[in-house]
Order: sequence, then C-alpha cells, then structure tokens
Amino acid sequence: MFQNPGMTALSELRFDNSFQRSLPADPEQSGRRRQVLGACFSRTAPTPVSAPHLLAYSREAAELIDLSPADCESPLFVEVFSGNRLLADMQPYAACYGGHQFGNWAGQLGDGRAITLGEVRNTRGQRWELQLKGAGPTPYSRSADGRAVVRSSVREFLCSEAMHHLGVPSTRALCLIGTGDSVIRDMFYDGNPRAEPGAVICRMAPSFLRFGNFEIFTSRRDEATLRRLAEYTLSQLFPELGPASPDAYVAMFAEICRRTARMIAHWMRVGFVHGVMNTDNMSVLGLTIDYGPYGWLDDFNPGWTPNTTDRAGRRYRYAHQPGIALWNLVRFAEALLPLVGSAPPLETALAEYERTLRDVLYEFQLAKLGLTPSERAGAPDLEQGTSADTGEPPPLGVELGDGLIDELLVVLTRAETDMTIFYRRLGEIPAERGWLQRSDFELVAPLAAAYYLPEDFTPERVGPLASWLRRYLGVVIDQGLAPSERRARMHAANPKYVLRNYLAQLAIDEVERGETGKLRELLEVLRRPYDEQPEHEELAQKRPDWARQRPGCSMLSCSS
Repeated sequence: MFQNPGMTALSELRFDNSFQRSLPADPEQSGRRRQVLGACFSRTAPTPVSAPHLLAYSREAAELIDLSPADCESPLFVEVFSGNRLLADMQPYAACYGGHQFGNWAGQLGDGRAITLGEVRNTRGQRWELQLKGAGPTPYSRSADGRAVVRSSVREFLCSEAMHHLGVPSTRALCLIGTGDSVIRDMFYDGNPRAEPGAVICRMAPSFLRFGNFEIFTSRRDEATLRRLAEYTLSQLFPELGPASPDAYVAMFAEICRRTARMIAHWMRVGFVHGVMNTDNMSVLGLTIDYGPYGWLDDFNPGWTPNTTDRAGRRYRYAHQPGIALWNLVRFAEALLPLVGSAPPLETALAEYERTLRDVLYEFQLAKLGLTPSERAGAPDLEQGTSADTGEPPPLGVELGDGLIDELLVVLTRAETDMTIFYRRLGEIPAERGWLQRSDFELVAPLAAAYYLPEDFTPERVGPLASWLRRYLGVVIDQGLAPSERRARMHAANPKYVLRNYLAQLAIDEVERGETGKLRELLEVLRRPYDEQPEHEELAQKRPDWARQRPGCSMLSCSS
C-alpha cells in the first residue's frame, strides 16, 4: 500500500522516554507485587499472548505518531501492540500512584494492568505516550492478572475515539488486538465467574499523569520524590509557566483546574457519565481517562450512574460530576501543599474551576439552543429558581442563572426523554410566529420521537414543554436568526450519533463471536457524530426496550 510522504515506518518510531529519564525508578526488577517506595515507576515488560490478531485501529490516532494504514495492518504492528515484541528504544514501565476511591483513601494503586511502552516523538515534535492496557501483571497488580477482556477493551477503544470526534478532551486509542487467550472474570462480582476472550488496547496521550501520582508521595511524606515529579510535570507539560517555584506550582494547579472544568462541561454537554471518578482516574491534562463503567444518558436522568458498584450511593451520577471534580481537585491541592507552603494561594487557584465551569457550561448550553452569550444578553430573562428543592443537585450540577436554560433542564427530567434526540430535533422546529399559534400537542409534535413512553406524552407533561418552547422560539424570532443559521449552529453543538451503551454491546457481542463488522461500522460513524449520515439512521435511534435491563446496556461493573 502507498505510504504518504512524511509517514514513518513502525520500526523507525523515535522514542524519547522523558518520564524514565527524569524520575526515580523502582530499584527492584522483579514483577513481584509489592509496595513501591521512593519511585515513580517500575520497569515492567508485557507478557506475551498466544494468538494476537488485529480487531481494529484508528487511522487518526495512527497519524499522530506518523503511522500509515500499511503500518497498522502489518504483522509487526500486531506483534508490538499485543505486547509480544518490543521495538528499539522502547522502555516499558508501570507507574506508581495512589488515589481516593469512592471518597476514601485507597493507598497505593498504580498501573495494575497498564504498561507504558515509551514516548514517541512525531515528525511535528509532539510527544505521545503509548500504553498497553491488558498486557499482563505488574508490581501494582495486587491479586489481579493484569489482563483485560474484550467487552471492556471494545468499550474503551470505541469511546476514546468517539469522545475525540465529539470534541471532548480525551486520551486516544490506537488499536484493539485480540489475544487468543481466555480471561476469567466475575462480571458483577456475584460468584459467577466465566471465561471471556481477552484483548489488549493501545491507548495514547501526551501524558497519563493523574492526580494520584502526586497524592501517593504526599501521603507517604516523601517530599523529595513529590518535588521531582512536580518539577518534571512543569517542565514537560506546562513549560510556559516557567521554572519550578511555589508560584509556578500554583499557576500549574490553576491551569489544571481550568482544564478539568472544560472537560466536565463537555461531559455534561454530550450526556456522558464517567462512572468512576476516583482521583486516580483524573488526568492532570484535563483529559477523559480510564474508560471503565461509563455510560451515556439515554434518557435525561440527572441521578443516573452506570456503575453497579456505585448503585447505592450514586456518588458518580451525572449531576454530581461537577461537584466530584471539585472534590478531587481539593485532594490534588492537598497533595501540592508541601510544595506551595500555604493553602490560600491554592484556594485562590481552585476558584478558577468553578468560574470556568460555569462560564463554559453556559456557553455550551446556549450553543445547544443555537444561541450565543452576546445574543442571550439582550434577551428577556425568565424567572429564576426553576429547579425544585429535591435534595438533588440541579440537573447539570450547577445553576446557570439563565431561566431559559434552567427551566428546560427541569422539564426534561419530568418524562423519560432522550437527551440526544431531543436537542437534535429541537433544531428542526420552525422559529415562526405562525408556529407559536398551534396547539400544545401540535407545537411539540416534532419532539415526540425523543420520548420513550407514550404515557409521558400527556397534557400534564406536554403543557410545561409547550410553554417553554413558545418562550424559546420567541427569543429566536426576536433575535432574527435565519433558519439555516440556527439549524447549522444547533447541529454543530448537538451530536446525532453517540456511543449508546447498547450499540457498544452489539459490537462486543460480534467481536466475542469473532466478527468485527459492527465494531468497524461504529468506529466509522462515530468519526462524524454531527453529520446526518442517512445510511446509518438506525444508529441514531433511542435505546430499544430489550436493552433496558441487559448487562452492558444499562449497568456495568468495574470488572474488566
């Protein structure tokens, strides 16, 4: 196959392993599970698999490290990214970190099934860390086997790329490799383990550093290693902030707060629920990381969590994500405190999170309605305080102070309403004076496809929606937006295609049978989530009834 100029053959990838070069290593070379002290990583090689075979790869992710389709379809590619072969200059390791899990300090965690192969420098001078997930045990695996199953690997592969194309900050996924080996897993920890097909995913990021990388050393009062890690992070990831100093660490923390806020605002925009927002799953670059029991809102239920482990407390439910991110940032600030010396500067920086979150959330919610902040400023505001006092956070976890938005979000919770379809259809309703004179049912009829239950489409439910719709269309009419401009704005902000849980499960079912058609179809469609793609209309439909309670389509566990 023709290889484009500028593409670099796989065997000639250039590695520049700054993490290992700059930071202290675990002196012990064995794979023995243990507490690793005074070190940021342990040298660990992947464990070979018996029959590796390529299931899928992302051509866009491959281009980030100058690989062509021919490279990705080569036998060498499969050998390398299954963990069966190392390229020259690859220096595999597993990172040491800790974390707060479900609000409690869990101590040392570390890369229990992830092994970084090295850091590639592409022809544009960008650095990409390549990490295999499911490549075998490490010193941080505790009692686990370091492997991953097809179902979790398919979900992470697809979602990493889907999120990128939606515009959500995310780690990337280079490829998905079947191992030919079985892995024993108890999916719901209910005493019913079974053999499942194994897989390895190669994921990519400029860095996989997490809040927990810092927390572990502060918890151990190991300020020397903490300081070396912070100096490295500044120099490699935030060089614009200058040399290491207390002020530079505060500036770094403020930037991490802003990036985290933007990431959370994107999650809320598209209806994504991470499911396990532990501090070890929070990226210092503000990237969505560690796709475990995540889910997409099928109906707009702010209290929904996809994680069976979280079912009782619902700590990581959709509406709680902004608050949890803030809680996690406070833990990160505590980890940096020994380097800064006093809390007030970090507290001031922390305010950047809430300010950025509110501003970006507001901008995104206006965009979903086809409006801009400048246009909305001149529109008549509606009465505030539309969110009922239910003891729950507001639907987005934040009151935005705009009645038009706040009222809609409450209306959406009153019936089982498909969030993605609702906003997409909203852009199709004519903003015309004559349309406002229609009956309530005629007015909202174009939105009927977004409702799951016919009994929800009653006068009691339709009335508040119609009332809101008249107000909204009145704002649009008063602002004189051309129908084509409004439609284009809304379609650019409201995806038609998201990785609904049941779609991911259909792809998993096929891969477990040895087929990859649905996997590759989804990967292709999710590359253009805002386009109409009429030939794939069935992939934009509501969740089918059969998927309501099926494992993998409604609730998921941390088992992978």
